[in-house]
Amino acid sequence: MDKSPRKTSFWKYAGLATQFFAGIGITLWLGQLADKQFGPSFPLWVWLLPLLLISGMLYRIIRETSSK
Repeated sequence: MDKSPRKTSFWKYAGLATQFFAGIGITLWLGQLADKQFGPSFPLWVWLLPLLLISGMLYRIIRETSSK
């Protein structure tokens, strides 16, 4: 099995993309549940939870890809 850095980095970023999209789906679902439970006048949690996830994922990607 060829373990070249190019193939390894492909699977690393494919895993990050999978985590990102799964996280967006989960946070949207949790946001809908929270909005139904707490009943704000606008969809606060549907916007806030995915925004927090995106911020955290961008921080993680920048930290992992920056040169040391």
